[in-house]
Amino acid sequence: MTKIAGVLIVVVLIASLGFLLAISESTALSVDPPVTAVGMQTPVKVRVANPHGVRRLSAYIEQGGARYPVFNQEHPARRLLFWRHKEAPREVVFTAGRNNAPALKDGKARLVIEAVSNDLRGRTDAVGFDVEVSTRPPRVVADGFQHYINQGGAELATFTPSGYVTDSGVKVGKYTFHSFPLPGSPGERFAMFAYPWDLGPDETPYAFATNPTGTVARGTFWYKVFPRKFRVRDFELTDAIMDKLVNQIDPSSTGTLLERFLKINRDMRRRNNQTLADLRHKTEEKVLWNGPFTRLGKEESMFADVRNYIYKGQKVDQQVHLGYDLSNVQHVPVQAANDGRVVYAADLGIYGNCIVLDHGYGLQSIYGHLSQIAVKEGELVKKGQTMGHSGSTGLALGDHVHFSMQVDGVQINPVEWWDEHWIRDRILSKLNPAGAAASAAR
Repeated sequence: MTKIAGVLIVVVLIASLGFLLAISESTALSVDPPVTAVGMQTPVKVRVANPHGVRRLSAYIEQGGARYPVFNQEHPARRLLFWRHKEAPREVVFTAGRNNAPALKDGKARLVIEAVSNDLRGRTDAVGFDVEVSTRPPRVVADGFQHYINQGGAELATFTPSGYVTDSGVKVGKYTFHSFPLPGSPGERFAMFAYPWDLGPDETPYAFATNPTGTVARGTFWYKVFPRKFRVRDFELTDAIMDKLVNQIDPSSTGTLLERFLKINRDMRRRNNQTLADLRHKTEEKVLWNGPFTRLGKEESMFADVRNYIYKGQKVDQQVHLGYDLSNVQHVPVQAANDGRVVYAADLGIYGNCIVLDHGYGLQSIYGHLSQIAVKEGELVKKGQTMGHSGSTGLALGDHVHFSMQVDGVQINPVEWWDEHWIRDRILSKLNPAGAAASAAR
């Protein structure tokens, strides 16, 4: 009996040990934001999830067959009583780079994070990421041109970045304008940019270059901004006006008539303008336009008009009109202001039936309130080609065309682009001096 009892005890112990080993949990590891590059001292935020906890969390960088430790954190082991503990997921932040691995060289490497579960088995889990080691700061040298910029208007700057650069362009206040290779000039880049209507006159435009670790270099250029005071007008709201507009744009909305109108005027306007801004990603890296842009009709409203909405004697809203309202006669053919490719042709909330043309290098034109659309997305159109007819769809009371232009998603005053001399002097002379000279000779 004693032998049998001993055997049973051994069996029970082995079974218990097997059970304890079998219930070991894997560790979920995730890095947010993702790390694609490390420099001198790059922060890495890891989310660690294991109900038994983690006995050891470590990280190292592999490069050229060598392994360089950059982080190690250990906790007391709970080999037998781990089942009595439950741990919530936690975040651990450490730094990785040449400061804690001096032998690292600029180039490709792999960051690996390992976790050992805090239970009897001590299971090891790991995640790895290909990274670029980049410790040299970028450089950028801006052009020597004189940049005269109208508030709400556009300009073009060229510059030469150097080092390992992942992004470059021009920054103006909170706005970023991305760059393209300068045709015929290897190593140089250019960016068309705006001095947006909503910035004060004291912002300093500058060229920038960013390396993979987020280090930003700046290059200044000569500029002069011409401030502009935009018009302010009152817009009288009546129940009849709101009823027409609300039920035309969003008949299924709920609330009072004023609440429904304000939801359209504020929230829908913001979403629609974001949709327009996002079309900057649908641009071609070449000039599609040819000569000055054509004006479509008589000006009713101008770019960046500030509108105070008055209801029953009280100001209930204020919005900015980012374009020109151009009218002629009802249902007049709407022609393309210049050569381009259709990147949007559908209903767009406050803009009604809307067409957006891409003219290359982030320059786009916008046509709103159309009664009908006669082009499709992806279609190439020529200057003067009929794309539809004017109307009063969207947030419009009368038949007209809302015409606007944007550079890299920021809406600008189109009046400059109606001027052939301005296009040649401010854009083409820097983008393609030979082409600008030929244009001037014709």
